[in-house]
Amino acid sequence: MKQILQNLKDGSTEVADVPCPRAGRGQVLIRTRRTLVSAGTERMLVDFGRGSLIDKARQQPDKVRQVFDKIRTDGLLPTLAAVRNKLDQPLPMGYCNVGEVVEVGEGVSGLAAGDRVASNGRHAEMVAVPVNLCARVPETVSDDDAAFTVLGAIALQGIRLVQPTLGEAVVVTGLGLIGLVTVQLLKAQGCRVLGLDFDGDKLALAKRFGAEVADLKAGADPVAAAQAFSRGRGVDAVIITASTKSNEPVHQAALMCRKRGRIVLVGVTGLELSRADFYEKELSFQVSCSYGPGRYDPNYEDKGQDYPVGFVRWTEQRNFEAVLDMLAERRLDVAPLVSHRFGIGEAARAYEVVAGSEPSLGIVLAYPPPAPAGAAPDARLARTVRLAGAAGGLAAAAPIVPAGASPGRARISVIGAGNYAGAVLVPAFKAAGAELARIASAGGASSVHLGRKFGFAEATTDVEALLADPACDAVVICTRHDSHAGYVQRALAAGKHVFVEKPLALTAAETDAIEAAARAAPDRIVMVGFNRRFAPQVVRMKALLAGVPGPKAFVMTVNAGAIPREHWTQDPRVGGGRLVGEGCHFIDLLRFLAGAPVESHGVARMQAATPDTASITLRFADGSLGTIHYFANGSKAFPKERLEVFAAGRVLQLDNFRRLAGFGWPGFAKMNLWRQDKGQAGCAAAFVQALRSGGPAPIPLPELLEVARVSIAIEEASR
Repeated sequence: MKQILQNLKDGSTEVADVPCPRAGRGQVLIRTRRTLVSAGTERMLVDFGRGSLIDKARQQPDKVRQVFDKIRTDGLLPTLAAVRNKLDQPLPMGYCNVGEVVEVGEGVSGLAAGDRVASNGRHAEMVAVPVNLCARVPETVSDDDAAFTVLGAIALQGIRLVQPTLGEAVVVTGLGLIGLVTVQLLKAQGCRVLGLDFDGDKLALAKRFGAEVADLKAGADPVAAAQAFSRGRGVDAVIITASTKSNEPVHQAALMCRKRGRIVLVGVTGLELSRADFYEKELSFQVSCSYGPGRYDPNYEDKGQDYPVGFVRWTEQRNFEAVLDMLAERRLDVAPLVSHRFGIGEAARAYEVVAGSEPSLGIVLAYPPPAPAGAAPDARLARTVRLAGAAGGLAAAAPIVPAGASPGRARISVIGAGNYAGAVLVPAFKAAGAELARIASAGGASSVHLGRKFGFAEATTDVEALLADPACDAVVICTRHDSHAGYVQRALAAGKHVFVEKPLALTAAETDAIEAAARAAPDRIVMVGFNRRFAPQVVRMKALLAGVPGPKAFVMTVNAGAIPREHWTQDPRVGGGRLVGEGCHFIDLLRFLAGAPVESHGVARMQAATPDTASITLRFADGSLGTIHYFANGSKAFPKERLEVFAAGRVLQLDNFRRLAGFGWPGFAKMNLWRQDKGQAGCAAAFVQALRSGGPAPIPLPELLEVARVSIAIEEASR
């Protein structure tokens, strides 16, 4: 299928061939008919991409501070690599979509195949969208009009926050698409409306929709115009739908308002507010969040948990429905807002208009109709895309043989194409010499990007086909934590070797099931990405400790940083909690250096909103002691990891995998690195070497299971 992607490095737009997504749980798969290019939002993204690194930094000062913090802790080169990787990721464009449902995911009710719906789907021929972000389109509403639904909901949410009443005087600052829709919806509620803008054509449209206008380009004083419009009393409310870096729109809004007037920001402006502007009039100021209640709430959007209508009357979805009702009743007229129409294949031209000087407003993109009955299968539904120019591509691969039947081969496929996969794992496996077969992701765009970047033969959204591929020896799993155990078992059942990013499992039952699956496939390697074992400084520490008799004492301090309570890693069912999701790394590291099983363990948790600041104690079978301080309440400017080992009157201190110092060690004082090395490359190389040699797993299975069980028990105890 075709999808519009934008390059954040240079702002270029591409219509890419991307595999069709699946309708996941709580989602519907939609064949797109029309999408609307939001000139304001999408132009801002294009302009950001076209800017230099300095321009990008100026626009995101908070990100710049994070970069400097990372340089101080991790070094310059890893930080530059992380920044480049982030900018290298393609950005799927669009959020105003109308199309026909072709597939309904598990748990969806109220929608069926054949329904025409408006959604916040991307500019793509096929989109998978959560059910709460869809609304059925009335028969009398055209596809072109329905494409304005989501944008209309943004305008409507701003109006709901301003709480207008019949007869009130309201100013709309900025008459782009959202501003012009806002004008019409305010008029429908019986308000008197004054529109402000610099564009004569937009002012003419606002006047056509019933607003009075003031032409700022012609030198009109917005404050004086508002005073005259309000009969000298000051306006009741101002809705700002402009996009500018200036603070003037908010300052002017405060001057326009009557005492206890209301100001709502829907657009983007500077926010250096003057206390005096607001103090004397007791003005209220609020920023509107997108489409309405539910936005950015994973329980509402991803899990489909609707808010009770008696308590939250207007959610995102119900705002969509209200806009569609207004369109059906002809009380909202969006036809005059369309300035250009293009086919999906002409998207590059559409974005030239968006970013250029040619006058434009609403740009509608049209998509091909469904294939007629009896025609060849619709290529848009294909869930695998062959990648041109794949390095070492499988187009000329050796004859297909059962996985692992021929020693010396290491052909891998990857499930998951997120940030860590692209920045760390896939480059590590490529550097280790693995042949790259298929890469899968839920949406398809990220798998195509990484597939082309690293030379995979195919990108796919079809995990079943990936697992069934007999030409693949091993599967690398780097998806969300709650999927790990299931994928490990399915990969083993398919006869594949498995490399899974931590954690191995989230529950004791999942761990038991993996153990049974692994024992049923004794010639298959199971490995967890416990890369710190393979860090060069840790390897040196292990060698030094091997010559020291008796038990050791380990102190691991992890400055983990705060993650919000609602983040998926904090959810025990999805992320497992941070002591499982990340803490397992450090339990495994101490288990490796001690060289003995964990005999007992305990945990003390700090009282806080999130259960991720804790001290873990481990006692090993050889008498060694380990303490892991996993703290989420520190500063990002402080290094993330420090390990101290006390043994036989000697001390080793490892700081953030850059500086290793020895105290009291004969013949060893320090081992410092130019750049941080946490062992990811060594970890991948060890797995690839095991595949090629037919040797044992780099980490014994009993140790993986032991670490999983200890981590899960500690997380459960901490809660």
